[in-house]
Amino acid sequence: MLLGRACREPNEEINVDEVKAGQLVLVATPLGNLGDLSRRALELFAAADVIYCEDTRHSRVLFSAHNIPTGGRLRSLHEHNEAAECAPIVARVRAGELVVLISDAGTPGISDPGSRVVAAVVDAGLVVTTAPGPSAVIAALSISGLPTERFVMEGFLSRKSSERITSYEQWAREERTIVFYESPQRLKAVLHELAALFPTRRVAIAREMTKLHEEIVRGTLLDVAELMDQRDVKGEIVVVLDGVSLKPDVDVDVVVVREALVEQFDAGASTRDAVDFVAEVLGVARREVYQLALEIRRDEPR
Repeated sequence: MLLGRACREPNEEINVDEVKAGQLVLVATPLGNLGDLSRRALELFAAADVIYCEDTRHSRVLFSAHNIPTGGRLRSLHEHNEAAECAPIVARVRAGELVVLISDAGTPGISDPGSRVVAAVVDAGLVVTTAPGPSAVIAALSISGLPTERFVMEGFLSRKSSERITSYEQWAREERTIVFYESPQRLKAVLHELAALFPTRRVAIAREMTKLHEEIVRGTLLDVAELMDQRDVKGEIVVVLDGVSLKPDVDVDVVVVREALVEQFDAGASTRDAVDFVAEVLGVARREVYQLALEIRRDEPR
């Protein structure tokens, strides 16, 4: 237990002496609404010997809003210096200090700096624990309206379209719900790329969660891609994409399947991509579509 007592009365004063030292604590911070900061997080901020954060200027706003003095305890930890900071942080924890790690928003280490530091402290045989709270991944998934029992987190997609296509090829066979982050600048392009491959798959776009202009857009990829074309997209964005449908195989006219395959081939799709696409859209067993695709390829003029 991090705290001396499991729970407190609502108006009970925080006792920083009850917080154990000699450990690294990852503390989740609000996604937007500053009221989402937990009482335990406040207790840890008050007791910490040092607090590592992505951007000290950003974090000072949070501490100021809750009247938490920093007293020179803030240290910067970002993608460019995380590797170099691992050894000093391990040394601090080993020396008995209470080291707190936060990100600009949400849970540290989830597509944010922190995972290297955690691994280093763990490898040193020292204590790592967490004060859980807001997470953009879980928040978006929970309100998406899509299946939540099994999901996969993809982080930020590549800036290169060729590398994104590789991800899409994997998603053609992914049954779990897919969650990823995207920038406002690339969202429209990514939605159109996905809509071209999986037009009927359901998607939810969670934007600016817990903030004043929070917005959730739900629908098929094709419909949402067209809708977002009409928007000036801004803010923090999480995309939740439905996995491959597990609907049972249905009887579909062979002629329909063949015509769909030919259409994909004429558009330049590879055999694998055409088969994956047609099997998903028509709900036909992939092995049957694949056999038809081989026949079509065999009959093509040499």
